[in-house]
Amino acid sequence: MSSALVALIVSSTLVYSAPLIYTALGGVFSERAGVVNVGLEGIMVIGAFASVVASLYLGPTLGAEWTPWVAIFAGALAGMCFSLIHALATVNLRTDHIISGTVLNLIAPALAVFLTRVLYEGKGETPSIQHAFGYGNIPLLSKIPVLGPVLFQTTSRPAFFGMLVAVLVWFIIYKTRFGLRLRSVGENPQAADTLGVNVYRMKYAGVLLSGFLGGMGGAVLANSITLKFSISTVAGQGFMAMAAMIFGKYHPIGALLAAIFFGFAQTIAVIGSQIPVIESITPVYLQIAPYIITIIVLVGLVGKSKAPAADGKIYVKSK
Repeated sequence: MSSALVALIVSSTLVYSAPLIYTALGGVFSERAGVVNVGLEGIMVIGAFASVVASLYLGPTLGAEWTPWVAIFAGALAGMCFSLIHALATVNLRTDHIISGTVLNLIAPALAVFLTRVLYEGKGETPSIQHAFGYGNIPLLSKIPVLGPVLFQTTSRPAFFGMLVAVLVWFIIYKTRFGLRLRSVGENPQAADTLGVNVYRMKYAGVLLSGFLGGMGGAVLANSITLKFSISTVAGQGFMAMAAMIFGKYHPIGALLAAIFFGFAQTIAVIGSQIPVIESITPVYLQIAPYIITIIVLVGLVGKSKAPAADGKIYVKSK
């Protein structure tokens, strides 16, 4: 296998794993707070829509360098606002977490397409954005002999930024007072409450952070892969990110590595015809492979990957 092909596989893997990295990390925050968030798919949809709209409106003013990053921030804020519905339903209204998340997944595509039609003359999709991330070099690292051209040249900057975010999330969850309180709420909210931790506030924080990062994941997807928004923009990426979170055992670094694995699976589906070993496989099988792998991971690990003890349980302060 040539070095050029290896570099293509690595760069493509990072591009496709970047949206999963952010969304899976968001899921870690929510689950560690004891709130199951199956609404990551819907949150990604809203983040993708908001980021594309922001890019189209702000692009002429901000230019090519800043527009994608501002668009990602807009998508993150939109995802956080949308996740507020899940927090309100699960924490205050004591709704079943799975049902609430499913409702988010049902609402988001319809809402985003409706707003798209309102904003863009009845069309079902937005125009293509003019300022996307594309491929770039990582400063300093791209100059490393041998490894530099393969790993750090013509690659995805959002993916490497996501790796830094994963380390930051790990530090927050395991090395700060906030993270300790968050984990205590996910494991035993009654005990945390007796120690003076505001359980409801921590659950809200976990869900809103998951919305922020999930919206960011959708924004990265729209601004680096699809380059516009339509009903099929996200297409199951939120569920794949949830699988990565479970595969990673609800740990930030584990979720990061699992997201990269799923990104590699998607890369095989996209550029499999250029890889000597699998080029003879029928393309349709390669295209469905990432989703089959997701199902296998969920079925095989859902019982082995231990979630926080109080994950998904309704907490009532009076008890």
